[in-house]
Amino acid sequence: MSLVDKSIEIGGLKLEGRILMPPIATYQCDENGMVTQNVCDYYAKRAKNSHVSLIITEHSFISQQGKAKEKQLSSAEDKCIDGLKNLVDTIHACGTKVFAQLNHAGSAAMQKVCIITPIAPSSVILPVKPALGDGSLPREIAKTEIPGIVNDFVKAARRAKEAGYDGVEIHSAHGYLLNQFYSPLTNHRIDEYGGSLLNRLRIHREIIHAVRKEVGKEYPISVRFGGCDYMNGGSTIEDSVIAAKVLEQSGVDLLNISGGMCRYTRNGHTESGYFKDMSSAVKTAVNIPVAVAGGARSLSDAELLLQEQSADLVGIGRALLKDPRWEE
Repeated sequence: MSLVDKSIEIGGLKLEGRILMPPIATYQCDENGMVTQNVCDYYAKRAKNSHVSLIITEHSFISQQGKAKEKQLSSAEDKCIDGLKNLVDTIHACGTKVFAQLNHAGSAAMQKVCIITPIAPSSVILPVKPALGDGSLPREIAKTEIPGIVNDFVKAARRAKEAGYDGVEIHSAHGYLLNQFYSPLTNHRIDEYGGSLLNRLRIHREIIHAVRKEVGKEYPISVRFGGCDYMNGGSTIEDSVIAAKVLEQSGVDLLNISGGMCRYTRNGHTESGYFKDMSSAVKTAVNIPVAVAGGARSLSDAELLLQEQSADLVGIGRALLKDPRWEE
């Protein structure tokens, strides 16, 4: 049996293969972020692919303040649950498991969309290219606001579980809020949420602990982890290894490795598994499954990444976006 077809467990959830479809935003919801038939049809086509064992749906905003773009998927209100349930049922009917990705955009939000001035760990313009958000200077988050953000993640996780999702993924990559806390490029705080690596991970630990208390011990929690910025002065692979251990100790069941302030690409790299230097280092440091995406285009690409022990699961994104019947 090839490695891509080998089963694996994530927090007690059994997957029948090692290929996952990572979150790729479609922005096909209605103006309030409610699931539309177009969204269900899009995911159904890809869930029918026999190689895909897990789909992580596109990032959903957990509060109006954290909304990145118009027509983004919402998990911010209880009235979202029925639509999310319809989406989950559509994917489950194809025999595929599904996680919800929960996100707060932070300073990557556009003011015209989130209505108020975007917030961030520090009043710093995001160093990402192409620019996220509208390029305006964000307002630094007051320490007293952080429990509310934590609670927004908790409520969104509850909604995902009520909708029937098999697990949740907390988004800390690609220059969004939690990644902004983690990266020294965007976190210049002098309180207990800034400075040391452990402090920059404090909000992550608080969210994970609170979500775990809400969803229970058996419900899988993943983190989309932008562990390295691949930029001068940014987070490093060494940081990602230390942080991965912290996240595992906090109760995470899966680490889904991607880029930080470089987002989901890496300058000068187009090869299969262009984040594998990070994912392989993380994999040797933790005992939970590690996923990696970036550049893999074929089953043979995925098989090689698994053979090299660069990861335990491989994300196939752009190829599935282009062709739902990829490799069938």
